[in-house]
Amino acid sequence: MTDRGLLMSAQVIPGRNTAAAEGGIVVFLIGMRINRFLALGSWLPVFRAMPRMLRELSRDEGSGFLGHRLLFGGPRVIYVVQYWKSTEQLFAYASQQDKQHRPAWAAFNRRARAGKGRVGFWHETYAAPAGAYESVYVDMPAFGLGAATGVVPVGRRGETAAQRLKTGEGRAA
Repeated sequence: MTDRGLLMSAQVIPGRNTAAAEGGIVVFLIGMRINRFLALGSWLPVFRAMPRMLRELSRDEGSGFLGHRLLFGGPRVIYVVQYWKSTEQLFAYASQQDKQHRPAWAAFNRRARAGKGRVGFWHETYAAPAGAYESVYVDMPAFGLGAATGVVPVGRRGETAAQRLKTGEGRAA
């Protein structure tokens, strides 16, 4: 995929497909909740920082970042689903002093303490080993993990969700 930030193209892929991901993957969800809309100084910098980080990650082929999808959960909640090759690469990016995340995180913490609950923040990390995740996309553009890693016909990974979720020696070919 050329633009790892755009996780849904307009091109419909006919038939039943599944993500072409190999090995384990990490799904990282990160978001914010605007608790006070009028407190722009508390939440707008958080909102603006994420696109910079996503652009930086999308340009860095060695980062382990596979792609993302921006989502809105009503008027107050904005979050990003990110796909990574490993937790080690996710943590490495988060701690690098010369990347966008570190200064954005420090600035957010300062504003959060001063803002006293005007903006909320959350994240969840899910590490899925090979064979412990599956996907299916029927007559639709590449989406989610399939957009991040490409898609293959379902038959290559198993015709049913149960077959695609097999692990170890019993895994479908």
